[in-house]
Amino acid sequence: MFVRRVFYYWQFIAVLVLPAWLLVGASVYGSGGWDVVGSFFTGLVVGVGLLAVSLIFFARTEVRSTRRVSWADVGILTLWHTLIVAMGFTYGVASGLAALVILVGLGAFWFAIWELVDAARRSMRAMMLLVDETARGPGFPPTMPPTLPKTDGFNPTADPAVIIVREQQQKHEESSTEKQSEKKSGPSPEA
Repeated sequence: MFVRRVFYYWQFIAVLVLPAWLLVGASVYGSGGWDVVGSFFTGLVVGVGLLAVSLIFFARTEVRSTRRVSWADVGILTLWHTLIVAMGFTYGVASGLAALVILVGLGAFWFAIWELVDAARRSMRAMMLLVDETARGPGFPPTMPPTLPKTDGFNPTADPAVIIVREQQQKHEESSTEKQSEKKSGPSPEA
C-alpha cells in the first residue's frame, strides 16, 4: 500500500525530475554541446509522455479516490523510469537505450489507455445493474417480476420510508358537517 501511494505522488514529480535528469546527465556524461541540446529536446518529449501517462492514470476513479496506483502501474512506471535514469548515465554510449525508452513509453501510454477503458467499462456495468435493480424495486428478487396482489386503496411505494397521504372528501362527511352547523346557527339565509 505504501509503495503504491508513493508511486501515485512520484509520477507527477517525475514529470519534472526525469527530464531535468536527462539534461544534467547529458551535461555531465555527454560528449559535446550538441548532446546537451539533443537531451533538452529529448527531455521535452519524455516530459510530455510522462505527463500524459500520469494524467491517464489519474483519470481512473479508483486511483483518484484511494490516491494509489495499481500494482501493474507500479511495474510499468518502475521499468520506464529506470530506463530514463539509465539513459541519463549512458547518453553518448547506448543509443539503443533511447529506442527502448520510447518503446516502453508507448507501451505505458497504451497500457494506461487500456486500464482507463477497462475501469470505465466496469463502472458502466455497475451503473447499469444499479439502474436495473432500482427499476425493479427494492422488495423483489432480481429474477422475479414484481407482481403483488391488489389491495383495496393501498398502493405501496418503492421507498418504504416515504408515506403518501391522499386527502379525499366524502359526500357523507360533508352533509353531516353542514347539518351540524345549521343546528348551531339556525337555517342559512340562502335557504
